[in-house]
Formats: sequence, C-alpha cells, structure tokens
Amino acid sequence: MTNKATIHTDNAPEAIGTYSQAVKVNNTVYLSGQIPLDPITMVLVDDSFDSQVHQVFKNLSAVCEASGGTLNDIVKLNIFLTDLSHFAIVNSIMAEYFEQPYPARAAIGVKELPKGAEVEADGIMVI
Repeated sequence: MTNKATIHTDNAPEAIGTYSQAVKVNNTVYLSGQIPLDPITMVLVDDSFDSQVHQVFKNLSAVCEASGGTLNDIVKLNIFLTDLSHFAIVNSIMAEYFEQPYPARAAIGVKELPKGAEVEADGIMVI
C-alpha cells in the first residue's frame, strides 16, 4: 500500500501554481522546484546571484525539514540556471549547505525561470 502525503511549510514560499511544495510517498520525497522567493514577502531576493542561490537552498532546506529530513537526505538534485557561467558560484555555495557524499546532480541551462529568477532547484529525497 502506498502512503502518499503532501508537504507544506510556512518557512518556504507558497506554491505559485497548481503544485505542492513536496509530495512524500512512503520514504521518498519529491521536492518541487524552489526559486529565490522570500517566504514571508513572496518577493524575489534580488541582491545578487549569490543571494538567490542561498535563498533557493534555504527554501529547499525548509521543505526538507517539513518532510522529516535535511538537505543531506537529497539523493538527486536538479539545478536550473539562466546563465551556466554561474555554475562555479553554485558549486561553492552548495558546499555550504551539503555534506559529502553529495547527491547526484544535474545542472541545466534554461532560457528563463518563473518571476525572473536566475536559479531554481528541485530534488528527490529519501528518508
């Protein structure tokens, strides 16, 4: 029997469409994409690309915690970038939030992201 539950936390941005922040099926959690929205104001942080990356990982972390895990429980991470030349910055900041062994990961260059974000990340977590 499948045990399916939707995950919600006020510590991450509200869904801005027809999706859940995450869906947990048994011990696997499917994390929706997080862009760098401040969860309180629902406004994109726009200080710098670095700030956007930090906010994305903070948002993902909040959803992981609401699901009963942490960023280090992510087994597959997808990072979407509007400028792949920022990949080294993402790597550097990611090392502040994740411990080895790191998750499997893809970095995908895209034309644009919701709300004009420069970065988005989603993933799959096993707890």
